[in-house]
Amino acid sequence: MTLDIPDEVRNKAVAEGNASWLDELPSLVAALARDWSLTIGATLRGGHAALVVEATLAGTTAAVLKVGVPGTRRELAREACALRLAGGDGYAGLLLDDPDRDALVLERLGSAMHDVVPDPATRHDMLCDVAARGWRPAGPETGLPTGADKARRYAELLPRLWEETGRACSPATVEDALACIERRRRAHDDRRAVLVHGDVHELNALQAADGTFKLIDPEGLRAEPAYDVGTIIRCNPGCGDDLRARAQRLAARTGLEATAIWEWGTIHRVVSGLYSRSIAFQPFGDLLLAEADRLTG
Repeated sequence: MTLDIPDEVRNKAVAEGNASWLDELPSLVAALARDWSLTIGATLRGGHAALVVEATLAGTTAAVLKVGVPGTRRELAREACALRLAGGDGYAGLLLDDPDRDALVLERLGSAMHDVVPDPATRHDMLCDVAARGWRPAGPETGLPTGADKARRYAELLPRLWEETGRACSPATVEDALACIERRRRAHDDRRAVLVHGDVHELNALQAADGTFKLIDPEGLRAEPAYDVGTIIRCNPGCGDDLRARAQRLAARTGLEATAIWEWGTIHRVVSGLYSRSIAFQPFGDLLLAEADRLTG
């Protein structure tokens, strides 16, 4: 089998010492296709952590086959858990999974919200609505990490990224983000935690056959719903709206606390900006950090 492997996937595998996986990938996909009665189609692009190809299941069902690069098994397991919990409501449906081969078969969706809905404010409102469809109770038995777990990880990661990127934003911005991280860590309440997606944005919301939108690529967390809305107010460079006004509007739309939304937005803005800069995902990283510095100032 010949596969069209995106450069981003190839580069990640090679950079992490997994070039042999690239050689084995065609036979792995062929085996999955045989075992699951899949017809493999075109490669889908946009990510770097998995090979994603169109597939047809049992000759009739439009699907997507996703095979994670080595080292992503934990993330894929969380994704599969989140998709099972959602049951196709607000998230792409999970059709098949094989954790030993780092493979998922998912419902095939259409165009991204960014390409279908021209008005940014309308997109933000719609993202809130589709995220809310996925919020449902999720207890410790799921094995998913919590918002508090994520906050602790960010508290360790943010200062390291700041140093590695040559202190790419102001010290005041870092201090503000760390203070928000600590407040959200303390605010976590396991009894009220719900399933959250973790990275809600216009390219992760794809149109379903009925015209509604569903989310793909969930991180899978048990946290307060404001975590998800915080990603929506993280920033959209070029939208030109006031982020504080956006936070207030989305708080009113969801019935959530505006402060919690703003603090998670601050965290996502700074961490995403530093991380994007560290992997040379530009100009997105610098735009986020410039906005973070402006807001802190």
